[in-house]
Amino acid sequence: MRLRDDLTSGGAWRPGLIGLAIGIAAGWACAWLGTPIPWMLGPLFAIAVLRVAGVAVAAPAGARHGGQWIIGTALGLYFTPQVMREVAGWWPLFAAGAAFAIALGYGAGLALARLAGIDRTTAVFASVPGGAAEMAVLGERFGARADRVAAAQSLRILIVVGIVPAAYAVLGIHGADPYVPGTAVFVPAGLALLLAATLAGSAVAQWLNVPNAFVLGSLAVAIPLTAAEINLSAVPRVVSNAGQCLLGCALGARFQPDFLRGAPRFVLSVAATVVGAIVATAALGLGLAQLSGLPASTLVLGLAPGGIAEMAITAKVLQLGVPMVTTFHVTRVVALLLLTAPLFTRVRAWRHRHKGADLE
Repeated sequence: MRLRDDLTSGGAWRPGLIGLAIGIAAGWACAWLGTPIPWMLGPLFAIAVLRVAGVAVAAPAGARHGGQWIIGTALGLYFTPQVMREVAGWWPLFAAGAAFAIALGYGAGLALARLAGIDRTTAVFASVPGGAAEMAVLGERFGARADRVAAAQSLRILIVVGIVPAAYAVLGIHGADPYVPGTAVFVPAGLALLLAATLAGSAVAQWLNVPNAFVLGSLAVAIPLTAAEINLSAVPRVVSNAGQCLLGCALGARFQPDFLRGAPRFVLSVAATVVGAIVATAALGLGLAQLSGLPASTLVLGLAPGGIAEMAITAKVLQLGVPMVTTFHVTRVVALLLLTAPLFTRVRAWRHRHKGADLE
């Protein structure tokens, strides 16, 4: 009780500052223990558990944007001219992955509606593997419960980043692809210039209301620079770890004290459908690996129903085809955000016309 009181007595800044300290300690502890992607998973689970327990801890202001900015910058350095040519040749795989994600979102949504006893509109937008904020806003337009959509999307990320990296670690899968950044040389002035450029790109993307603006905006600057062989600097590991820590804190802070108590059937149903989605995407990844000859580990991670930053940083830490995984997830997010609303409108109109009922 004293910790809760202390956290709330020192102003709005104190919960975020304490949250950052907890995140750093949890990241260090997980790194010492040798867990997968320790600097993201440690802060994420530590803060999520504390918040669900009712402790007034929070992420630092701007943690999500700061983490995405750093991670997007680091990921963009993998897109060398050779990699760009290779990635462009696999566009049918990326399109197939995006189409599968849409179908999976609708299928999981129908299953969630039945399991949780909620309306299909809420269930579909809760299950489409897009961003929590973006899907909540889209769903609300069609009458979905935005709070449940956001909660389900946050839980999806938590489950995916908890299961997928752990499974790879247990199976000993890492280093399957030879991709390396355009430069391994750290140049302080060059890094400062690179970060300034990607921050400007992120700010423009935010101004344009681009979803995941600080990831996509950073990638939109870093990728062309790397493809043009303008290699300003590598991103040191300590900076990359800082980005993971900030993102982990932000993800953990999404959870509220009443998360488990408020709707246990809904939480369990979301967990079941997310696990099912992981199994389905893994099966597809294994099948596409047989057809394409690409490493199954890369394709499974590229198709996994997690977020761009979370899955791409998993690929980076485990050395599993960072450009391929990043491109899979960017393609999926763009397709989902462009197609989810118009497709939902058409499906609901079709159901109303042919069955006398809409998705609600």
